[in-house]
Amino acid sequence: MKIMPKVGIVMGSDSDMKVMSKAADMLEKLGVEYEMTIISAHRMPDIFYDYAKSAEEKDYKVIIAGAGMAAHLPGMCAAIFPMPVIGIPMSGKNLDGQDALYSIVQMPPGIPVATVAIDGGANAAILAAKILATSDPELLGRLKAYSEEMKETVQAKSEKLDKLGYKEYMKQM
Repeated sequence: MKIMPKVGIVMGSDSDMKVMSKAADMLEKLGVEYEMTIISAHRMPDIFYDYAKSAEEKDYKVIIAGAGMAAHLPGMCAAIFPMPVIGIPMSGKNLDGQDALYSIVQMPPGIPVATVAIDGGANAAILAAKILATSDPELLGRLKAYSEEMKETVQAKSEKLDKLGYKEYMKQM
């Protein structure tokens, strides 16, 4: 079996695990190998630096980095790692993730971070898979199959709504 390029999944705290597990689950569904870790850019800068610096040697092709509040983790990954970085802003108690969103998306010129929606773990994984699929026809096929699966799910719901009417449909939700 062909070994897929790795995706690194990194988060600053285990409180991010609920969102980051959605990225891991989606990568598994798409058959993409990944490694997940918890590293605080603020509390463990030396360990973080080693992680980002060694990611290319580990054959990571993309890093998915989740962060809340000041959200330095994705930007610092992008500053050190030469391949794509996808940032996931985490919702928080103060500004519901808007602070993290602005911190990740407003990177200086030359240090881009692709940014998904607040708590957008699954979309981060799909974006990572799409990046990898540019050079992997088998993965591209799995992405196409996933898109078809989503289409069929929505079509089935539409047919059910047409059959039942909205009031009965809502009772079954």
